[in-house]
Amino acid sequence: MHSHFTTRPRTPLALYALTAGAFGIGTTEFVIMGLLLQVSADLHVSIAAAGLLISGYALGVFVGAPLLTAATSRLPHKTALIALMAIFTVGNLASALAPNYAVLMLARVITSLAHGTFFGVGAVVATGLVAEDRKASAISIMFTGLTVATLLGVPAGAWLGLHFGWRATFWAVSVIGVLATAIIATLVPADRGDRVPMRFVEELKGIAHPQVLLGLLITVLGFAGVFAVFTYIQPILTRVTGFADSAVSPILLVFGGGMVVGNLLGGRLADKRLVATLLGSLAALAIALGAMTFALHSKPAMIAFAAVFGIAGFATVAPLQLRVLQKATGGRVLASSFNIAAFNLGNAIGAWLGGVVISHGPGLDAVTWVAALLPVLGLLVALWSVRLDVRPSRRLPVVAYTETLL
Repeated sequence: MHSHFTTRPRTPLALYALTAGAFGIGTTEFVIMGLLLQVSADLHVSIAAAGLLISGYALGVFVGAPLLTAATSRLPHKTALIALMAIFTVGNLASALAPNYAVLMLARVITSLAHGTFFGVGAVVATGLVAEDRKASAISIMFTGLTVATLLGVPAGAWLGLHFGWRATFWAVSVIGVLATAIIATLVPADRGDRVPMRFVEELKGIAHPQVLLGLLITVLGFAGVFAVFTYIQPILTRVTGFADSAVSPILLVFGGGMVVGNLLGGRLADKRLVATLLGSLAALAIALGAMTFALHSKPAMIAFAAVFGIAGFATVAPLQLRVLQKATGGRVLASSFNIAAFNLGNAIGAWLGGVVISHGPGLDAVTWVAALLPVLGLLVALWSVRLDVRPSRRLPVVAYTETLL
């Protein structure tokens, strides 16, 4: 027992190296939300078109996660993480140099390809560094890089964009990528050499498990609700609530603080009661988004809701990721990567839905209540999934057929 805990310290330094990589990737994914108006004006495109840079990135993650996971499946985990950070850095350099909207979109997609596999491999590495009762917390520590990116990286990026142009932000993120790569190379331990890579078809069998597919669907729905609002937070704050442009960065700081709290809280609670945390966090997200509708025209209320929205949105991350990892019968890296892809498919759907509501629907002030409907659907799917836990004999016939084919 003593040797078990000496080889697995409570919070290994390698976990913080993964956090550094997550910080770089989180900054580049989210920073565009604070730059929509600048990119729109500089490249002569609409706000909705600028918002599609978020959808394009998210869809790149969705496609890139399974492809790069397959491509890197025989690489040692540490080598894969370093290669993925290199792709990320090159993509950001291309974004900084993009002469037009089309090239910027292509550069964003290139950057995004590494995202899903980095978090997929990273989550498996993170859970392998700690004891059994700390796995959700280990995931949440790695994902703290994402939340700190929103707390510090996104407001700093928005400030840089406001004062030096949006390209300066991407130059800064490129530097972060170089530093994160060096930290991972230094601190993440090499594989022990006892890992036997699975065949890709065998890994797909793990994904075809009905509970894994339901977990992925819950992730898509929950994060579609988050990003339907978060994508358009800058125009909502300035054009509906009436904040000055200079107020956006401080309010994003408040939101980021909420994300950090929610992420760590979700990990801590999920280690104790995973299912209750999953259901409770989805319900809290739906309530927060719905209630935000009534706060849109009050500046103090919107500042408060920025924190509540951050807490509720990111308390779901660790339980969603751990649920999928637990239900995957094999191919845990692929399952983990697919769940990151599902987060980002949710991001893309949310950004698209928010754009539809703004351009063709009731408008900016209706985005929050439309977004609230998505985690409600996610909660219903989660309840169905939990019921299947209780009655495992009730299988999804289409999935059972898929498993026989594989």
